[in-house]
Amino acid sequence: MYSAGMSTSERLIESTRELLWERGYVGTSPKAILERSGAGQGSMYHHFKGKPDLALAAIRRTAEEMRATAKEVLSGPGTPYERVEAYLRRERDVLRGCPVGRLTMDPDVIADEALRAPVDETLDWLRERLAQIVEEGKESGEFAPSLDGEEIAATVVATVQGGYVLARASGSPAAFDAAVRGLLALLAPPNAGNR
Repeated sequence: MYSAGMSTSERLIESTRELLWERGYVGTSPKAILERSGAGQGSMYHHFKGKPDLALAAIRRTAEEMRATAKEVLSGPGTPYERVEAYLRRERDVLRGCPVGRLTMDPDVIADEALRAPVDETLDWLRERLAQIVEEGKESGEFAPSLDGEEIAATVVATVQGGYVLARASGSPAAFDAAVRGLLALLAPPNAGNR
C-alpha cells in the first residue's frame, strides 16, 4: 500500500489520515492504524506520544494538503471568476467527501482545541483567500460592487461542503455538480454569456 521508501512515521500519519476520513476519531483505533500502516506494535509510541499526537499530525497534514491544492488553483491563471470556477470544478472524490469537512462533523475532533485548530485555520484561510479574489473581481468590474467578499467566500465554501453532503446522501456526484453550476450561474459576470 505504501512505498518501500516511506518511513514508519510517514506510514503511521498516512494511515491515520485515511482512517480519520473513513471512520472518524473514535473509529480510528491504534490497532487499526498499526494494521493499515504495516508498522510493528510499539512503533506508534516510539514516534508519537499516543493517538492524540498522531491524530494531530495527520489532521495537520490533511489541512496542509487541502490548503496547497486550493492555493494552486486559486493562485492560477485567469480572471477572478475563472479562478473561483476552477476551484469549484476541480477534480474531487465527491462521494468520499472532504477530509477536512469530515473532521468538522467529528465530535471528538471539535471538542479538542488542538485537533480542531488546523481545521479552523484551513477553513479560515480558504474563506480569506476566496474573499480576496472576490474583491479583486469587484475592483476589475467583473463582480458587482455590491457583493460582499466575505459573504461570497462563505457561500463558496458552504456550497462545496454542502455539495459533498448532498452527493453522499444521494450516492451520486450529480447533486454536487448541480450546486456548483447554480453558484457559478449566480456569480457569472453580466457580460459572460454562456460559459
